[in-house]
Amino acid sequence: MNLKKKTVSLAEKINVMRASVMGANDGILSIAGIVIGVAGATNNSYAIFLAGISGMLAGTVSMAMGEYVSVNSQRDTESKAIQTETERVDDHFDQEVAYIKQKYQKTGVREDLAAKAATEMMAKDPVATAVRERYGFDPKEHTSAIKAALASMISFPTGSILPLVAITMFPAHIKILATVISVIIALAVTGYTAAALGKANRWKAMLRNIVSGSLTMIVTYAIGSLFAH
Repeated sequence: MNLKKKTVSLAEKINVMRASVMGANDGILSIAGIVIGVAGATNNSYAIFLAGISGMLAGTVSMAMGEYVSVNSQRDTESKAIQTETERVDDHFDQEVAYIKQKYQKTGVREDLAAKAATEMMAKDPVATAVRERYGFDPKEHTSAIKAALASMISFPTGSILPLVAITMFPAHIKILATVISVIIALAVTGYTAAALGKANRWKAMLRNIVSGSLTMIVTYAIGSLFAH
């Protein structure tokens, strides 16, 4: 019983951490693009700050609602899969056992061992086993749409603060360069963290994040410069 609680708790923590990291990353990138773009058109600190604040508020709501809808959509899909497998187990139990057996055999497991494993697992918890083997998720683990939405709602404006403060607080002659440097450092951190959570290549994730962020700032600054007076 304790093991199950720990597993669910870990899955929930990872879900919240993912939403937090991605929310912060989007906050940094989105607001950096906005304030750099406006800075390309005007040196008016008030206009830049107003654009950044507006983007932060809009992005916070958008990210939170997007995360809430996304997680709920995933849960709806998983619920449908569980319902389908429940019906399959009730109506075609032997076929489900045979499916799992064949799946293991394809990985190189001997036929007798594959049959034994499939039979034993299906005897203990047939629906959970069938769902896990066919769809790749554990039906006993649940993610909270509300927690994910709250994580994004907090992390997006938190990430937004960095480019917003940098572009408005640094002296006019260095504020764009200072903002770009601070954003690149922050994107490197969030890229590395996201890759660590997903067990992906850290350096590739950092580079990808930095390149995409740099391109965003270059493009928005270039567009803003077209409207400079």
